Amino acid sequence: MKRGGLEKFQVKIESVTRRWWFYLLFVLLQFIPPYTSKGYVKSEAGIVAGEILSHSLVFSYTALWPIFKIIPLILFISIIFLGNKVTSIFDVYGGVTYILFAFLQSIAVTEKFGLGILTVNLIMFLFVAAFWFWEVIVQKNDFSPRKQAVWRYWVIPFAFLAFWYPANPSTLMPDFNPIYLITNSAGLAFCMMTPVYLAILTLYYPRVNIATLRVTSLVGIIIGLYNMFVNFVFALDELWWNGILHIPLLSISLYAFTLSFHRFEEVKGN
Repeated sequence: MKRGGLEKFQVKIESVTRRWWFYLLFVLLQFIPPYTSKGYVKSEAGIVAGEILSHSLVFSYTALWPIFKIIPLILFISIIFLGNKVTSIFDVYGGVTYILFAFLQSIAVTEKFGLGILTVNLIMFLFVAAFWFWEVIVQKNDFSPRKQAVWRYWVIPFAFLAFWYPANPSTLMPDFNPIYLITNSAGLAFCMMTPVYLAILTLYYPRVNIATLRVTSLVGIIIGLYNMFVNFVFALDELWWNGILHIPLLSISLYAFTLSFHRFEEVKGN
């Protein structure tokens, strides 16, 4: 497809992601039940989801954890100093990691339920991955240096907290050991990396792929709201710190989602 055709398709995608039925689709996705090879009764759906998330495949690949902490650190530093020379690498890395989030975090083998698949998360994460790979093709992200209002840098400490994820792996209680910056599973977690990716896009907004920004932040809002309920309502005593560490996901996703519509109105008014 020629550049003109890519631009036209990008405009169509941005338009589609504003339609009411697009958001209805995501609402309906939430009713897709988890799959398990051993089956379960309908009332156990929440328990099944918790079992899959707490026993997901990502916990079986601990050797990969440092790799997926070091690579993004190198990428973030490279964006600052090299700008658009690493934009495509960043976009590809984003797409690849969302595929990994989909399969490593949404699938588990548990003693009680056998093979389990958190189907709705699998679908949504793969959907986000598709938009990142579309960005690889259309190349709308522009990471050339620019001045931004100081207030827009509020996302940096929130994203850093998510990436660090300073929680004891056994108790999920506060543990500010700096070694977690390169050793824990946050680099392979949707909830921890999405705030980081969105933070970068918001700092270079509006010269970013608005459709990718919008869809990524939409799914971030959905997963963030689930986490607020589970961590602060369902299991406050045990998971309150985990809930706090998920605030960057919800807050930055809401901010990015809002920005995606603001930019559309600016273009429309020109």
